[in-house]
Amino acid sequence: MTKDERRLVSPWNIANVLTVIRLALVPFFVVCMFLPGTGWRLAALAVFAVASLTDHLDGELARRYGLVTDFGKIADPIADKALTGAALVCLSLLGELPWWVTIAILGRELGITLLRFWVIRHGVIPASFGGKVKTVLQIAAIVLYIVPGMPEPVRWTVMGAALAVTIGTGIDYVWRAVRLRRVAKRVRGE
Repeated sequence: MTKDERRLVSPWNIANVLTVIRLALVPFFVVCMFLPGTGWRLAALAVFAVASLTDHLDGELARRYGLVTDFGKIADPIADKALTGAALVCLSLLGELPWWVTIAILGRELGITLLRFWVIRHGVIPASFGGKVKTVLQIAAIVLYIVPGMPEPVRWTVMGAALAVTIGTGIDYVWRAVRLRRVAKRVRGE
């Protein structure tokens, strides 16, 4: 699809609608997390699961049917960070997840977002396989923390893997951004 064809795609397409729904579900998830009782915790799990599924589905639909828009490129990562960030902060506020884990993951996410803006004029760094693994591990770890009565060793094992991959892919992203800037400067003769 060319740039001109992409401009003709309406921002009001199914992929973007799913992204907006995911963003709109975040406050409902947060409310469910703080209401007492197992029923509300399971409701939070259901909201998180539905929102997480829209993350996969919106990207798949956008690529498959040529629904990629500038709005989607900006809104999708914001919705992703809002959902996982809200979940991690809720879990830490509830005393179920150490704050240092939340800070490490959110710090990496914020840092990579800022890094993307730093290199955007030089090019786009595509999502890596490691980034996709990171997302899956983060979602799985959060789900295990939301599920009532999940054994701590299971939670910690998956969260530890998510944290390790999150930090590792962050380092990889920094390395690729630095290389991209160097190549762009050489091409421009700077």
